[in-house]
Amino acid sequence: MNTDELVELAQQLRVDSVRAAAAAKSGHPTSSMSAADLMAVLLARHLRYDFEHPDHPANDRFVLSKGHASPLLYSAYKAAGAVDDAELLTFRKLGSRLEGHPTPRRLPWVETATGSLGQGLPIGVGIALAGKRLDHTGYRVWVLCGDSELAEGSVWEAAEQAAYEHLDNLTLIVDVNRLGQRGPTRHGHDLDAYARRFQAFGWHTVEVDGHDVDAVDRAYAEAESSTGQPTAILARTLKGKGVASVQDREGLHGKPLPDPEEAVAELGGVRDLTVSVQGPPADRVRPPVSMSPLELPRYDLGDEVATRDAFGRALAALGTARGDVVALDGEVGDSTRTEFFAKEHPDRFFECYIAEQQMVASAVGLASRGWVPYASTFAAFFTRAFDFVRMASISGSGINLVGSHAGVAIGQDGPSQMGLEDLAMFRAVYGSTVLYPCDANQAARLVAAMADRDGVRYLRTSRGASPVIYSPDEEFPIGGSKVLRSSDEDRLTVVAAGVTVHEALAAADALAGEGIRVRVVDLYSVKPVDRETLRRAAEETGCLVTVEDHREEGGLGDAVAEAFVDGRPVPRLVRLAVRTMPGSAAPDEQLQAAGIDAEAIATAARLLVEEAVVL
Repeated sequence: MNTDELVELAQQLRVDSVRAAAAAKSGHPTSSMSAADLMAVLLARHLRYDFEHPDHPANDRFVLSKGHASPLLYSAYKAAGAVDDAELLTFRKLGSRLEGHPTPRRLPWVETATGSLGQGLPIGVGIALAGKRLDHTGYRVWVLCGDSELAEGSVWEAAEQAAYEHLDNLTLIVDVNRLGQRGPTRHGHDLDAYARRFQAFGWHTVEVDGHDVDAVDRAYAEAESSTGQPTAILARTLKGKGVASVQDREGLHGKPLPDPEEAVAELGGVRDLTVSVQGPPADRVRPPVSMSPLELPRYDLGDEVATRDAFGRALAALGTARGDVVALDGEVGDSTRTEFFAKEHPDRFFECYIAEQQMVASAVGLASRGWVPYASTFAAFFTRAFDFVRMASISGSGINLVGSHAGVAIGQDGPSQMGLEDLAMFRAVYGSTVLYPCDANQAARLVAAMADRDGVRYLRTSRGASPVIYSPDEEFPIGGSKVLRSSDEDRLTVVAAGVTVHEALAAADALAGEGIRVRVVDLYSVKPVDRETLRRAAEETGCLVTVEDHREEGGLGDAVAEAFVDGRPVPRLVRLAVRTMPGSAAPDEQLQAAGIDAEAIATAARLLVEEAVVL
């Protein structure tokens, strides 16, 4: 396309953005209009993409970080022939693929769900890492973001990671339109203020008039020729560009234009231009991924092994068997034990330093390119990245997250390091899997089982060593449980997971010596939960006692309670959980103080049995 045709294409993108929002009676047309020239030049001159084969390994990848500008994205899809005009006008309607914010669950050309601002660049970094270090097919990653979202700290985590990794295959296009939702942005149209910041992080920057298509074209070409650095193109634009009644005016964010027909006429009317987007080089293919039989580590009964150690060694073994497995860590690999993977597979290990948002975002980006990521940090620190986890579930992203140092059992480090809310957090995520092994062989098996699950998978590991109670050949299907003590004389059932399994077993043995039989269930799969075993235990023993090294809200107890929500009779349910604010103490002292050790379990059981006798 020549210059005049690019201008016309940009106007068409504006017109179609106005029309789509008008049809929906909602949306963000003014935010789309500001970036129309940027999108037109990218689509027609620089993006290398086969819309008929969105999974082509050499396709460039485009991420619309300012996801509210989806009318612009969908208008670009129309120009590329991926959607037609009739579908464009279904924007935001029930059943339409064209949702208010784009998601890959609906559209194959969308890399990741956006709309929670500040996530596009971090995930783009993950995609660019895959391209630079793993895929080797030469694709570029283009991220379009707004100036408002540069206030998000996650953007600067991404900026530093991208520069550190020398991601010269990554270009960030910043639509500096000066206006946010409620008024002017922090730096307005001061492009140099943004340039200084990106330059300080090690980026190459280009400042440009975002409505001069030739200047934008030159800026993109400069980004493509830059070596050793990512590039940020800082484009000065006007929100609502092209329609006098809304251009560069406050108070119009997130609203269809007041008079869309008049706006379309002012923009030159409806057009039906099409763009032949250049495809990627046909001969560029992703190198084959090696696959071989998996040999997990094996532990002998009675050995004392921390589940975090078993996780690390199992992950390294999985990496040997599967060339598509990658690992990421938040600079605690010597604690989480991802260091085992890093030593054996350094080419597939990504150090994200203490930037948990970027770590999870990188995992999402890597997963979007077909890799199987395992990202690890302390369980407590995933709270920093929860919004990325939430958005990953919206994307349908397949990522494995592993939280170590869970619960009060970590001991002397105190409450700031204790994951006490993680089970609740991950159970709340749509389509998630939540696992909590109690011994090394179980942990190793679950690490392998996670790899082929859909959605967000979370594994909780423990700091301290615990006895191996399962054979290395034992199977642990996700959604299952293990009944470790059972008899026809059971008076109640203790349901535990992780460290509390060993406390429950000790309590059961002590109670058996007193003539009180209790059933013990190891509920290693916290989500999905083994409803059948729990319901049978409730029917046969009448009472369930849950014991967890976690807050009462949202953890194991709630998972058990929810096994009876479909009209089944609800058993008596007693919960033992961490209800106080811990301090520093030895692990056994912590369990005792929290009321979740063997003696606390035994005491609760005795009281329940005595109460039943009185009744």
